[in-house]
Amino acid sequence: VKLARDLRKNMMTHEKMLWQRLRLRPGGFKFRRHHPIGPYVVDFCCLAERFVVEIDGTAHDHPDRVKFDDRRVQFIKENGFRVLRVTAERVLRDVDNVADAIVARMANP
Repeated sequence: VKLARDLRKNMMTHEKMLWQRLRLRPGGFKFRRHHPIGPYVVDFCCLAERFVVEIDGTAHDHPDRVKFDDRRVQFIKENGFRVLRVTAERVLRDVDNVADAIVARMANP
């Protein structure tokens, strides 16, 4: 919980940009930011829809990080969540389109 609080206080630019769109409840969906699921903290989560959005920066390209991310996503899925991963670059380039794509994906399981 402390880690989640710290992450909310120190959000990256791409996280702030997407949060500004998601907090307006697009499509009527309520999101949480930096929400703990088991031992992990996810970037954004809609609990009602059991849907997680993860933003991947360049650090996620490192081979060790890829293995960690795969285990993490597997755990989250095993706990009943759908996971959508988007790159930080895509968020920075077109945050409105990313927010629209998230809502579309949530509306069509």
